[in-house]
Parts: sequence; structure tokens; C-alpha cells
Amino acid sequence: MHFSAGRSTASRNRSTKSQLFRLRTSIQILLLLAGVCAAFRAHAQGGPPFRTDDPETPGNRHWEINVGFIADRNPAAGAYQAPDFDFNYGLGDRIQLKYELPIAIEETRPQAASFTQAAIPGQVIGGLGESLLGVKWRFYEHHPGDPRFDDRFGTGLLTAFRRPAGEQTRPPGASGDSPGAENAPEQIVNLSVSTYPQLFLNNPTNAVRRGLVADGPGFYLPLEMNGRIGPIRLDGEVGYNFGNHQVPQSWGRGLIVGRELSDLTEIYLELYDQQDANRLPPGRGVGQFATGVPKQRESTLGVGGRQALNRAKTLNLLLMVGRSFQAVSVDNTQPSWIAYVGIQVLLGSN
Repeated sequence: MHFSAGRSTASRNRSTKSQLFRLRTSIQILLLLAGVCAAFRAHAQGGPPFRTDDPETPGNRHWEINVGFIADRNPAAGAYQAPDFDFNYGLGDRIQLKYELPIAIEETRPQAASFTQAAIPGQVIGGLGESLLGVKWRFYEHHPGDPRFDDRFGTGLLTAFRRPAGEQTRPPGASGDSPGAENAPEQIVNLSVSTYPQLFLNNPTNAVRRGLVADGPGFYLPLEMNGRIGPIRLDGEVGYNFGNHQVPQSWGRGLIVGRELSDLTEIYLELYDQQDANRLPPGRGVGQFATGVPKQRESTLGVGGRQALNRAKTLNLLLMVGRSFQAVSVDNTQPSWIAYVGIQVLLGSN
């Protein structure tokens, strides 16, 4: 899922004390919500509509298709995917194959002249965005009462290639590689860990030259973890975007916690932070992706969830809204608001 606000050409103007205060306040809110959820059965899941992902996969030979409208806007610029097509396929119980392609829109909002810069005319450009290829592998999972390490590592690929006639696919989240695992009942997973390498590739269009997307390729390597503390389940992700000579390297960090309001309705709170790790010299890139600007950062607090539209929960409404918990201005990339609205379709035999 692509979220990126446009880059500003002026330096940011925020104090360190203000940043620390807002970050501390947001963490306190998140911990408070976790405390409230302690009285309920909680089950938080990352992935669309959220920026933070989790170790869950669709399940063997199952499809997860997300079609979403995504927006990220600040006073200087906006980035939109209208829509974003996200296709995911389960290869075994622990591996997910991904292909994502958005219709991208980049907006430059008009800015009046100031003492430090000339007037900026507004414009909106659109077209085919960059392709994302990914492979998620949940390499570790632990069930209550199991040894900490014994038989918890695996690929789950035996379930992908061994499926006797008439035998049902084992539910997602059950363990491993044993030949009889497909008939095993679904087990509670109280801790799982995955990695999710993702490759961003430019399509054969003029999107880079027009400044619609950054010059590729790009490579993102995250580590996801979810776990249970009593009835509470948390999802966390940390990853590094290796960038290239046209795009800065950056860190991504996310945390999500939530609960099921009913069998069909879920609601979550997400804290996410994305920050440049280096600064590239000027003269590279086009438009909002031009280099030479100060290191950029986007820190958001969002709330959202999923609403099943049928009893089988194979058709779901995805919603999320949020904004930066840092100061927002034309001099930085902190968003005034972010949003995701979409539909999720789950396909495959149970």
C-alpha cells in the first residue's frame, strides 16, 4: 500500500521539545487504549486499510484482493491512489505472494511567493503508478503451551503441494510443515514473526519524467511481529527502505492495537512513523521527488477498521482516517490528513 506525501522545498520549523511532547502524548493514548481493550477479547490485524502490516497470510490457495482509494495530503502537496489494486495469494500456510498497482495522482497545491521562495503554481498529474512485488514469509509462530522453539519454524509449503482429493485446506495461522497438518484443528497463535521483502518497479510509462512517481527500483525490507498478552493482541512492524541514487533511504515503524466490536466489526488504533535516513544532493528527481531538500518525516495517528458485508466475511469494507501528530505546515511533509476507503474480497475454499 502506497502512502507518500509530497516533498516541500523549504526547511521544517518544529522544535525538539514539541516533537517529544506530541510523541509522548500519542504513546500514552495508545497504551490507554490497550488498557481499555484488556477487558475484552482483542484481535488486531495489520495490512489494509492500515500502513502497518502483520505476519498473517491469506491461507493456502486463498486470494485476498483489496481495491482501495488512498489519500495523503498536507498544505503543500497531496498523493492519491484512485484506486489501488492489491492482489495477494497464499502459497502454503505461511507464505504470501503480492502484486500491487495503483492509479497514482500527485497534487502540487499553489503557494504564494515569500521572502525565501518564488510563488509555486498548482498542478495535478495522474497516471499509472509503480508496481510493487512482495513475498511475505511467517517463519516463526508459537502456540500456548508449546516449547518456545521446537517445531515452530517452517515454510508451510507442504500444504501447498500436498492436497489429497476431498481434503479441506487448513485454516490460516495453524502451524507448519508436518504431512498431517492439513487436518489439524485451528490453533491460537500467541506470537508470530514474519519478513516481507518488497520491490518497487517503474512501469514502461513516462511517469518518472513527469514527476508522478520516484525513479526506481526501490527495495523495502520489514520485520513484522504480533503477539498476545492475555486477551490483548498487538501488531508491530519495523522496516528499512534502501532507496537508490534518486530516492533517500528511510525507516518505517508502526504499531497497531484493537478489538472486535462484534463478529463482523473490528476497530483499531495505529501509530506510524516514516523518516528519511539520509539526504541526497540537489539536482536529482522531478517535481515532488526532487532531491536536495532536508530529511523528511511523516508521523501519523490513525483509527479505522473492517466491517464484514456478509456472514462469511468474504466481502469486507475497509476504512481508516488519521493525521500527523506533529506540527503540520507547508514547510514539511507531515500530513493534514490521511485516509483509506476500500473493499476486500477473500476467495478460496474453506
